[in-house]
Amino acid sequence: MKVPLLDLQKAYQELKPEFDQLWQNINHDAFYILGNRLSQFEQEFAKYLGVKHVIGVGDGLDALTLSLKALNIGKGDEVIVPAFTFIATWLAVSEAGATPIGVEVNEDFLIDPEQIKKAITPKTKAIMPVHLYGKVCDMEKIMAIAKEHHLKVIEDSAQAHGGFTKQHKAGAFGDCSGFSFYPGKNLGCFGDGGCISTNDDALAEKLHMLRNYGSKVSYEHTIKAGNSRLDELQAGVLSIKLKKLDEWNKRRRKIAKIYLQELQGISDLLLPRDDDGHVWHLFSIRTSKRDALQKFLTSKDIGTKIHYPKAIHLQNAYAEMNIKEDAFPLTERMCKEQLSLPMGPHLAEEEAHYCAKAIREFFAHA
Repeated sequence: MKVPLLDLQKAYQELKPEFDQLWQNINHDAFYILGNRLSQFEQEFAKYLGVKHVIGVGDGLDALTLSLKALNIGKGDEVIVPAFTFIATWLAVSEAGATPIGVEVNEDFLIDPEQIKKAITPKTKAIMPVHLYGKVCDMEKIMAIAKEHHLKVIEDSAQAHGGFTKQHKAGAFGDCSGFSFYPGKNLGCFGDGGCISTNDDALAEKLHMLRNYGSKVSYEHTIKAGNSRLDELQAGVLSIKLKKLDEWNKRRRKIAKIYLQELQGISDLLLPRDDDGHVWHLFSIRTSKRDALQKFLTSKDIGTKIHYPKAIHLQNAYAEMNIKEDAFPLTERMCKEQLSLPMGPHLAEEEAHYCAKAIREFFAHA
C-alpha cells in the first residue's frame, strides 16, 4: 500500500465539477482581481470565524506582516513569538522592521504563556501566538497577559482553519489574525493565498489600503503601501472548499483517533494530545529514533515529513541575533524528534491502520 503524506488530487476530484465550473465562469467574466468572488469569500469566512472583517491578501506571510504594519509595529519594537514554529512567524516581524523575541514552547508545541511573561520588556509591543499543527493556543491566558501589559495580539492561524476553544475559533481572539491558504492547509487554494481577520473597523480599513498600493479609491493613494491581493480564482476555490471545511476537519479527527488508539503504549514515542477543538492540520509524533523510523516508513511507501528540522534561532537568517545553542532546549529537542505522519480528509481509514501497524512493527524491532 502506498500512503502519501497528503493527497490533494482527491480533494480536487471530490469537488471537480464545481472547480471546473468556477474556472469557466472566471474566464467568461474576465475579471481576475478584487472582484465579487473575493468580496463573497471575505464575507463568508468572516461569518464562519465570527468576526467583522476578513481581508484577502497574497499569502500567509503577507497576512502577518501587514497585520503588524497596520498596528504601527516596526523599528525599535519587539514582538514575542514561539521558538518552535515555521520561520514565516519570525520573518513577518523582521519584514515589519521589528525584532522577533523567541520564547520556549510547551509539550503541545505551542507558546508557553509563562515564558511570555518573562520575555516582556519596555520594547515589547505585541505577542504573536501560533496555533501550530491545528491546535489552538491557551488564548485565555495570552489575552489576559496582553491586557495586563497593554500589548497587541496577532494570531498566526495559518495551520488552524476551523480550530476552536470554548470561547472562539482560531482567528477571533486577537487584534487581528493571519491565515495562510497554501494548498496543503486545512483550507487551501490552488496556489499562494492568505487573509487577515479582525473585529477592528479602523484596522480593517487600513489593511484594505495596505494590500492595494495604499489606495481606497482607484489612483488615489492615501498611504505608501505594496501589493498583496487574493485573486478571484483563489477566492472562488476557497468559497467552494469552505463549505466542506468542518466535514473535512471531522474526517481528520477520525484519522487522528485511529493513530492515538493504535499507537498508545509504545515506549520512546510521544503522541500529540487531543482536545475537541484540535483540527489536526498535521499529526505530529516525537521519538529519539525519528530518522530511523522515517527511513523505515519510506521503505513501506508511507509518506512522512519533518516539521521542522532546524530551530529558527539557529538558522543563518537569524545569525545576527547571536542566540546560542541550548537557548531553547525543548524546541531544539523537538527539531530532532518531530515527525509528521500521513494526515488529511481524504486519507482512508485502512491507510491509517496500515501506517500505525508499520510504526508498531518498527518499534517492536527497534
